[in-house]
Amino acid sequence: GSGAALATVATLAVLGLVLPTFTTSAPGPEYTASQLVFAAVVSIVLYGLFVFTQTVRHRDFFLPITEAGPVTEETHADPPSGKTALLSLGMLMVALVGVVGLAKVESPAIKAGVDAAGFPASSVGVAIALLVLLPESIAAIRAARRERIQTSINLGYGSAMASIGLTIPAIAIASFFMDGPLLLGLGPTQIVLLGLTLVVSVLTVVPGRATRLQGGVHLALLAAYLFLAINP
Repeated sequence: GSGAALATVATLAVLGLVLPTFTTSAPGPEYTASQLVFAAVVSIVLYGLFVFTQTVRHRDFFLPITEAGPVTEETHADPPSGKTALLSLGMLMVALVGVVGLAKVESPAIKAGVDAAGFPASSVGVAIALLVLLPESIAAIRAARRERIQTSINLGYGSAMASIGLTIPAIAIASFFMDGPLLLGLGPTQIVLLGLTLVVSVLTVVPGRATRLQGGVHLALLAAYLFLAINP
């Protein structure tokens, strides 16, 4: 399941964040209206297809290894009940509203701190993104500490997938009611870091076994991104 998740995240990231920098129909790192609609439709379809694969069609691929051993294709796990699914959806919406509301409330203080430190204005977006993704990050770290690596990977890739796959359609709809350009494409530095991160991720996921060295490489890439965000 990790390979499928990584492939989906990579496709969404390139489609939504890299290609706008290289398209020529519109000036600057942005899509035309038709290109944006296409990217939004593909993003929501890929996200929906992955959710269907993870929760219905091949749910076993995304379950952690139990004490009795790994879940095999012949031992299919029972899907959650309708009540459990609806309860989870409701709690997800409540948590989402809380996290987004917290980011909105704290954004003035974050902006003031960034201005006082003399960091670029783009650092505000990085700080807010870290705040919004903090719950999933904490949950993923806790799962990894309990040696539930598949759960940790599901949380990490799922968060990245939702952040891109649902944001692109949302801003595509909002762009029809807002004036001004919609700059989606990353800059050269961010594209290089994204490409390197995808390569390292493939080398980590495909073998099916990772070491502390590979974890250190990922942390180094994260540190490089954060450092270059405040010191471009």
